[in-house]
Amino acid sequence: MTIEKIIMPQLGESVTEGTLTKWIISVGDRVKKYDPLAEIMTDKVNAEVPSSFTGIVKELMVGEGDTLPVGAAICVIETETESVMEENEKPAEDRNRVEQKVSFYHEGRKEPAGKLRYSPAVLKLSQEYGIDLKRVKGTGAGGRITRKDLLQLLASGQKDQHETVQPEAPVPHSVATVSIGHDTPVQKNSAATAPSGDIEIPVTGLRKTIAANMVKSKHEIPHAWMMVEADVTNLVAYRNEIKEEFYQKEGFNLTFFAFVVKAVAQGLKEFPQMNATWAGDKIIRKKEINLSIAVATEDALFVPVIKRADEKTIKGIAREISELAKKVRNGTTKVEDFQGGTFTVNNTGSIGSVQSMGIINYPQAAILQVESIIKRPVVMNQNMIAVRDMMNLCLSLDHRILDGFICGKFMNRVKEILENTTKDNTPIY
Repeated sequence: MTIEKIIMPQLGESVTEGTLTKWIISVGDRVKKYDPLAEIMTDKVNAEVPSSFTGIVKELMVGEGDTLPVGAAICVIETETESVMEENEKPAEDRNRVEQKVSFYHEGRKEPAGKLRYSPAVLKLSQEYGIDLKRVKGTGAGGRITRKDLLQLLASGQKDQHETVQPEAPVPHSVATVSIGHDTPVQKNSAATAPSGDIEIPVTGLRKTIAANMVKSKHEIPHAWMMVEADVTNLVAYRNEIKEEFYQKEGFNLTFFAFVVKAVAQGLKEFPQMNATWAGDKIIRKKEINLSIAVATEDALFVPVIKRADEKTIKGIAREISELAKKVRNGTTKVEDFQGGTFTVNNTGSIGSVQSMGIINYPQAAILQVESIIKRPVVMNQNMIAVRDMMNLCLSLDHRILDGFICGKFMNRVKEILENTTKDNTPIY
C-alpha cells in the first residue's frame, strides 16, 4: 500500500485557484483510477477532479466551499500496489515537485502556533490588505488560516483584531476602510444583516472568483478607453437580405456579431501589437489570434474562445459563436473551450447597451465592447442629413502595453472593414 495525495489541477492557463464546491466521495470509499472525486469551480469552467489512483479514500484535506491554489492537496488515497507506480520508480524531479507543492500548502497544519505556513492565496490576500497573519485565528484544520477567514475578516472591518469572529451588526450602510499595501485606501462594505423585506443572496464560489479576477484586473491594469462609431448601414442591409436563406441552409443564425468578430480578427492580424499580454519585464505578442467572446448566463459571465479566428470564414465564426453559447448555457463546456484567448470581444449590444467600458480580461491587452445598432440622423456628403444604422465600438486598453495611437489605427481599421461590408466584397463562405 502507498499513500498518495490528489492535488488541485490546472484548469486553464490563467487560472491560479479554484473553489471545491462538492465532494463526490467520502472517507472510506473505494475509488478506481479516473473516478470523479470532487467538483471544482473557477471563473472559466466547472470540472470534476478525477482520481489518479485506485484505492481507499483516507482523508479529505479541504472542505466544500474552500478556495485553493493550483497544486494544493485536496485528499489522501491509500493506493493498491498493483495499480500505481512504486515511489522509487517515479522520476525524482516529479516526486520532489509534488512534495514541494503539498508541503507548501499543508505543512503548516502540523507546526506549533506562531510557525504556521500559509497557502499562496492566503499570503497574497494578506499582503494586498496589510493583514498581520500572526494575529488571525484560523478556522481550518489544526488552526490553519483559510482564505475564507481573511475574506470574513475584511468584510467585518476587523483586520487588526486577534481573532476572526463574527462581527456585531454595524450601523446600516456603514463602510469599513481597509488598506491595500500601505498607501491606497479602499472602501469595503461592512457585513450587515438585511433589513426586514430585503433578500439575502449568498455569493457563490463562481461569483467570488469572477469578483476576485475583476478586482485583480482593475487593481493591476491601468485602464484607458476610446470609442469610434461605425456606419453599418450596408452591413445591416447585406445581413438582412441573406439571413433567412442562411438559417435554412446552415441551421444556425448569421448574426451581426459574426461580422464584427471577423473584422476584429483581421484588424489584429494587421496590428499585432493589440494581440499581446503583459509579462512584467516584457510584452508577449501572441502568434495565434484566439478571440474570447463573452457569453452571459443568469448569474455569471463566461469567455469561451474561438481559436484562430483570422483563419475562419464568417460562416465558421457564426457556427462557433452558436455552439459555444449553447455549451455555456447547457453547462457542457470543457477546459479547452476557455484556453488560449488573446483578445476579448463582448457583444454588449445584445442587451441594448449603446456605450460601455469593459474590464479587461486579464492578462490580455484589451477588450472591445460591441454596442447596439441604432438608427440615427447622420450628416452625409454635401451637408445632407440621412438616417443611417450606427454602431459604437468601445475599447478598453492596458496602457502599459498599448497607446492611443496604435489603438486608434486598429479601431479605425475595424470601422473601415465594417462600413465596407457588402454583398460584393464580403464573402460569407
